[in-house]
Amino acid sequence: MKIAMIGTGYVGLVSGVCFSDFGHDVICVDKDPRKVEMLKRGEVPIYEPGLDQLMAKNVAAGRLSFTLDLKAAVDGADAVFIAVGTPTRRGDGHADLTYVMAAAEEIGRALTGYTVVVTKSTVPVGTNAAVRDAVLRAAPKADFDVASNPEFLREGAAIDDFMRPDRVVVGVTSDRAREVMGEIYRPLFLRDFPILYTDLETAEMIKYAANAFLATKITFINEIARLCEKVGADVKQVSKGIGLDGRIGNKFLHAGPGYGGSCFPKDTQALARMGQEHAAPIQIVETVIKVNEEVKRRMVEKVLDLCGGSVNGKTIAVLGVTFKPNTDDMRDAPSLTIVPALVGGGAKVRVVDPQGRREGEHLLPGVTWMEDPYAATQGADVVVLLTEWNEFRGLDLARMAKGMEAPRMADLRNIYSAKDVEKAGFVAYSAVGR
Repeated sequence: MKIAMIGTGYVGLVSGVCFSDFGHDVICVDKDPRKVEMLKRGEVPIYEPGLDQLMAKNVAAGRLSFTLDLKAAVDGADAVFIAVGTPTRRGDGHADLTYVMAAAEEIGRALTGYTVVVTKSTVPVGTNAAVRDAVLRAAPKADFDVASNPEFLREGAAIDDFMRPDRVVVGVTSDRAREVMGEIYRPLFLRDFPILYTDLETAEMIKYAANAFLATKITFINEIARLCEKVGADVKQVSKGIGLDGRIGNKFLHAGPGYGGSCFPKDTQALARMGQEHAAPIQIVETVIKVNEEVKRRMVEKVLDLCGGSVNGKTIAVLGVTFKPNTDDMRDAPSLTIVPALVGGGAKVRVVDPQGRREGEHLLPGVTWMEDPYAATQGADVVVLLTEWNEFRGLDLARMAKGMEAPRMADLRNIYSAKDVEKAGFVAYSAVGR
């Protein structure tokens, strides 16, 4: 199959590379000349483990290429995937569909034969119908169908998620489109991975409902963590105890500084706005959004408490600022609330993150970036564990404590135990829900 992938952001690039590894001929399109040139040189503009090697393999095999020319990429394609950004629209919480609609119109003008126009971007219910209208406005006689194929990729594990998915969701309106989509995903079908065919609206809703439910699980355990601190319970054991229930499951039950990233914040907001617009408010999701912001602020209070109520003049080492490990993504990361609050309180903040500096330098002004956690904590008053990178899971705590001033730790990911931290020489330790 010949596939055109419009957009080489996180979803578009990962999807395009993986489709080419299925054996399809894939052309990835982007409007940014610098990004396209970078990709042609074999350089990956995002950090995703294993993506550079997989991309190089399929470029060398002649199945994967990159271009600025959308018209040439769409010409003769069996399917064109729209994988452009849908950021939260400023002011009202809606998903901004500007890029999606612009891509749809440009695709319409480029169509030369029967093509399935597939929306891969996360879009509100009804968007695929609007994409169909946009294509028709540009090309009233075009021979095409639209399909909805939402992505469920976890940053840091995206290739595995694409190649071994829990499910593939495909919304279609014709047997012809279903056949094309079935052929595209044939390698997964042959290995018995579930492919769920629905109508367009159902496919759109599945994506939002899934992300909102996962965000709710995270927020729920963070609320339980707060209560655990009040009553003397251990949220890690609570999480294990409820996660062993097969009806609940153990994923997304790790207490911490709240969710962030490219999906949960904007998707919960968009779903909440959809509910309000259709007079069917989703009050659980609205509360999840509110509580998640409160959780981030509570993390600041933990650091303040360790410092006697004020961080003014204190030196604080923050380990990890990306929203999760194994990614360079800083979008809506808890660090964007926590670190500025510490800087604003007069603290001298040193930051260490294996991949976050490129994005973080302009998002976190007033901090000092360092490469080594031991150097960052030398002479510091507090160390804050904010992202659970593997590099921070096996620290020599005694060495770290020895170099600090009255060493104190805010372990916001519950990586260590109070017993081990205190044994290493720390005089104060604060975790989440313990």
